[in-house]
Amino acid sequence: MNRRGLILSALALGAAGFGGAAWYVNRPKPSSERATVAPELAEALTRPYSPVLGPAEAPVTIVEFFDPACEACRAFHPVVKEILEKNSGSVRVVIRYTPFHGPISETAIKLLEAARIQGKFEPVLNMLMAYQDAWAAHGEFNQQKLGKIAAGAGLDLELAMEQMKSPDIVAIFNQDKADVETMGVRQTPTFYINGKPLDPFGMDELRQQVDAEVAAANG
Repeated sequence: MNRRGLILSALALGAAGFGGAAWYVNRPKPSSERATVAPELAEALTRPYSPVLGPAEAPVTIVEFFDPACEACRAFHPVVKEILEKNSGSVRVVIRYTPFHGPISETAIKLLEAARIQGKFEPVLNMLMAYQDAWAAHGEFNQQKLGKIAAGAGLDLELAMEQMKSPDIVAIFNQDKADVETMGVRQTPTFYINGKPLDPFGMDELRQQVDAEVAAANG
C-alpha cells in the first residue's frame, strides 16, 4: 500500500495513533536541503491561468497537483484550508488539474473552470470535496449529483454546461494534462512548496514544510 493509501486507511478507521506511528518515521528534510524543481520544468510547474487560493503576492506558494475525483485529494483538502487560514497573507495554493480518473475527472475539472468564470470557484470546490462520495464514490460517476452539488454552491448549472465547451477551458485542461506528464506526476495529490517537492509525503510533513518556508520568508 503506498503512502496515500495508508493515509486514507487511517482516516477511514479513525486511527489517530497510526498517524503518529507512520508519519513521523522520517522527518522532513530542512528546507535548505531540498532540491528545487529544475529550471527547465519551472514553466510546467505553474501557469499564469492556474486557479489560486490565497493572496497572489504571498511569499510561500504551494502547488498542488489535484484530481477532484481523488479520495486522497479530498482527505488533504481540509489540511490545505487549515494551512491557508493559519498563514493568512503568507501562503497561496496554486491548483494544477490532474485528470487521473478519466472522464469523471475531466467533467469535474471543466465544471470547476466554469465555476471560476462565474466567480464561484472556491465554494464549488469546497462542495465537490465535501460530497465527493456522492458523485465519484469508488470510481462510479454520478454526473447528475455532481451538477446538483455544484448548483448548491451557487453555480448557474445551465450556463456552466455551455461554458464547459469553450475553447479556453478545453485549452486549460489540455495544457494541465501535458504539464502533469512533463513534471512526471504519478499520484495525487502531489505537492511542491516554493518549488520543492513534499518529501516525505504526509499531512504533518506538509504542515511542517510550509511552516519552514513561512519562517524563512518572514526572516
